[in-house]
Amino acid sequence: MAAISLCMIVKNEEQTLERCLRCAKNFADEIIVVDTGSTDRTKEIAAQYATQVYDFAWTDDFAAARNFAFSKAHHAYCMWLDADDTLQETEQKKMLDLKQRLDETNADVVMMPYDVSFDENGKATFSYYRERVVKNTGRPMWEGRVHEVITPYGNIIYEEIHVEHHKEKAYDTDRNLRIYEKMLEEGCTLSPREQYYYGRELYYHQRYEEAVEVLEAFVQQEGAWIENQLEAYRQLAECYGHLGKWTKQLDALYRSFLLDLPRAETCCAIGRVYFDQRAWKQAAFWYETALRAEKREHGGGFIQEDCYGYLPCIQLCVCYDRMGKREKAESYNELAAMFKPNDRAVSYNRKYFLDTKGMTHPK
Repeated sequence: MAAISLCMIVKNEEQTLERCLRCAKNFADEIIVVDTGSTDRTKEIAAQYATQVYDFAWTDDFAAARNFAFSKAHHAYCMWLDADDTLQETEQKKMLDLKQRLDETNADVVMMPYDVSFDENGKATFSYYRERVVKNTGRPMWEGRVHEVITPYGNIIYEEIHVEHHKEKAYDTDRNLRIYEKMLEEGCTLSPREQYYYGRELYYHQRYEEAVEVLEAFVQQEGAWIENQLEAYRQLAECYGHLGKWTKQLDALYRSFLLDLPRAETCCAIGRVYFDQRAWKQAAFWYETALRAEKREHGGGFIQEDCYGYLPCIQLCVCYDRMGKREKAESYNELAAMFKPNDRAVSYNRKYFLDTKGMTHPK
């Protein structure tokens, strides 16, 4: 059986750390916790579960902290979790099964789904694959001061073992942008990936014109990862939308088709632009195209689960109702119910159709 060292970096995580470590102890052979300056009970909680707790002076560099944590690992494989991550019991059992066969796979990197947002029923609505378990090479593997990553290499395998991310505390929302701007002040040249995330941070801070400039430059760069480019076009469209430039919004989304087949997320974004313009026929076309789009689960990109079923259906219900095609509108509402049986919008639409039955032009 393969042995796994869980390596974590933490700071002021007393709210969630015990929850994480309580599940991790069921599959980790060693738990390394690196504290970057906690002033609460984080280290005390860590000491109850961890094999070793280390201090590391914070330098605005997440990769440096994670590489330090990995350097303390003794086992053949390293795994990482954040303090607000957890694995359900079913996923913990899958981890134990993985350990039984991990050596046989000869894997260098194990990719696992990272579920980061959820609906009211606890179903993941936004997820993507991350490099979760890697062979312990004894060398630094993490890159990036912020939005740090291990670039997948060698023999890469995919496992359907879901790690859930549940934030419980407010974070410094300016931190990532501050780090990127510090890098630029130091004269650093941002890598394509860093430029992409810098553009996203500008968008989150509603600095839309600056975000457009950064993201437009990013999508022209050679060596940029296609999934980042596709997401950048969607982010560009959001920026142009906020700037009131809806033709440029559409242009950004259509340009993404030069890279690959349409993703459902992009089709839904185009549908939304036409929907907001009350161009029901065009909106319906793109929402129906979204329903036919292939979900690239192993592509590594961000996946918005609702775009592959529920969202296009509930929007198509409205589109066809506005076009006077009531029967088709009702059918799409019922299709949306197959994805979310207890959804409030579905219930509202059912009542609407019942209340307006027999009307030629229901309002």
